[in-house]
Amino acid sequence: MRRLLAVPVILAAVMLGLAAPAAAAPTQVIVLPGAISAEGITAGPGTTFYAGDLFGGDIFRGDVRRGTARLFIDVPAGTTTIGMDLDARHGLLFVAGGAGKAYVYDVHTRALVADYDLGTPETSYINGVTLTPAGAWFTDSLQPRLFFVPLRLGRPGPARTLNLSGPAAGEPGVFNINDITSTPSGRTLFVVPASTGTLCTVDPGTGVTTEVAGVSVPNTDGLVLEGRHLWAVQSLLNKITRWHVRGDLSGGTLEKTITDPQFHIPLTAAKFGNRLAVVNSHLDSGFPPTNPTYEVLVVKA
Repeated sequence: MRRLLAVPVILAAVMLGLAAPAAAAPTQVIVLPGAISAEGITAGPGTTFYAGDLFGGDIFRGDVRRGTARLFIDVPAGTTTIGMDLDARHGLLFVAGGAGKAYVYDVHTRALVADYDLGTPETSYINGVTLTPAGAWFTDSLQPRLFFVPLRLGRPGPARTLNLSGPAAGEPGVFNINDITSTPSGRTLFVVPASTGTLCTVDPGTGVTTEVAGVSVPNTDGLVLEGRHLWAVQSLLNKITRWHVRGDLSGGTLEKTITDPQFHIPLTAAKFGNRLAVVNSHLDSGFPPTNPTYEVLVVKA
């Protein structure tokens, strides 16, 4: 998602004495009540976030300041909710729906306003989404292509397909690209193909992909971009890495690695100031997961 690279985790320092070191407060844990799984997240106005139940499909709204979340949209049975991003100007929540599907919800009325069949359920897996000024870009993890849904006067229009070429394209039928993010202008997109584990740019006009030198981020599920800083949620490695990307987008350098003992396959993140709100999937318990609760962890970005 395009959310100016970051992931929120609250770490507060407590002074134990003038000569004593500062101690970090526990990571903030926000439980998604009633969820049977979790994957996607995006920032809303202020300290609001939206998070999705991967297998249950429901969408939750929470607040990182209050540390609470509640069921927001109760979706029909059989609906899958994966990546999501918000068009805050028009109150539209764009959701990647897995097997060929994508959805758009109105967060003011909670109504479904658009339902897309972007691919066939057997050969397409719609996984990540990012908003640009012109519309939403969706990834297809099983095909070397992206889908674009334009926004015209606040209304989502007909989708079109962008075929990919270059290092991020991958082979048809082989799981490859998860999440996607973009520069604020929408002129450059970013993905991490599983086939290379390296950050790649995508030209939204031609579909040509190019590796960003020095940014090796295997097992990346979620991406957050802010200015020249990029956060990669490396799920199976239970860590988030923060990178500085060069102005010409030709390369990048590692700035920070974020770990937490409470990480259990973190998947996606949204940035709130100097914090990241990170979805804790618990996919280490199985697929589908069997953990009794699913939560958003708030960590320092």
